[in-house]
Amino acid sequence: MTDKLYDLDSYLWSFDATVLSCVPGKAGYLVTLDRTAFFPEGGGQGADHGMLGPANVLDVHEKDDAIVHLTDRPLPEGPVHGVIDDARRMEHMQQHSGEHIFSGLVYRRFGFHNVGFHMGSDAVTMDFDGVLEPAQIADIERAANEAIWKDIPLRVYYPTPEELAHLDYRSKKALTGPVRLVEIPGYDLCACCGTHVTSTGQIGQVKVLGFIHYKGGVRVSILCGRRALDYTCKLFHDYHGSAQQLSAKEGTLSDTTARLLSERDALKNQCRALALSLFRLHAEKETDPLLRIVSIPDIDLSLLRPCAGELASQCTAALVVVPRDHACSFALSSLCLDVRPLARALTDAFHGRGGGAPDMVQGILELTDTDALRRVLLPLLSRKE
Repeated sequence: MTDKLYDLDSYLWSFDATVLSCVPGKAGYLVTLDRTAFFPEGGGQGADHGMLGPANVLDVHEKDDAIVHLTDRPLPEGPVHGVIDDARRMEHMQQHSGEHIFSGLVYRRFGFHNVGFHMGSDAVTMDFDGVLEPAQIADIERAANEAIWKDIPLRVYYPTPEELAHLDYRSKKALTGPVRLVEIPGYDLCACCGTHVTSTGQIGQVKVLGFIHYKGGVRVSILCGRRALDYTCKLFHDYHGSAQQLSAKEGTLSDTTARLLSERDALKNQCRALALSLFRLHAEKETDPLLRIVSIPDIDLSLLRPCAGELASQCTAALVVVPRDHACSFALSSLCLDVRPLARALTDAFHGRGGGAPDMVQGILELTDTDALRRVLLPLLSRKE
């Protein structure tokens, strides 16, 4: 049984221990100690990293009553000095303690349980078994930060079975044996094996990133502490940069963006109308009742299909191409023929690719010469006639 030093002191960054065993594993060496300050992955919290003597600790997990350290090199049995990656540990403590405040507030105000918790590299996610509205989530975020501003001391302890029987504490599952409780007075009381800050002020801040409806409840994503600061700094940088580029005064970026998007949409509609007019001018020059081909540069590719369909109403088969560099995009259409064999002949002849339905095929060809396209298609269409 490994003595869990982190259980009583989350700020123990270094310690001395004895290596009891070291055996090869799939990704390194598996080391057990008589005592450790390394927290093993569990309860939604990731494992500590750091050093054991000259060896890097890559992962830590619990197996039965032992804490197993995955290292990048073997260690001899005997004394060893361990050093925790304190930045990683502190980040985990901020995320975990912030999650406790948030989940505790949700439980106290709405009676919803946190049925899923994961501390990922991008965010902390919490799954609640009830639906929260956006305004309610915003209120919880505000209340969580108010708890942080109060700098409330956390209490981590093992109550007696008699004391435990009279406590209303959160737990994701039924527990047997000694129960470790983490208490944030006025906000949360939860069974937890993780590492935590000693007072709420050390969490720094809680920031909600977003939420989605999930399995009849809601999944909320948050960041705490340094992660939250890094995130808000990035948002500010993006906001400031966008405001400068758009010449938007402070507090007007959203309105400025909406106005510019509206102007963009109007210009896109104008360009679309002009492109259709240009296409129709080119189409007027095509009079062959069997095959009509229109090549039009700089047209939006979303117009390929409607233009080909319009042109096909005037002939047996219609081909619209948009040249680009040494290739072209195409749409081949017919109201009376299955154009897929015709399109296959084009893609075979000009190293292209495409696909679609019997009446419309769209793709890419490695050429820009419309005369070459006619030379392939006309004989095929003449046979069908």
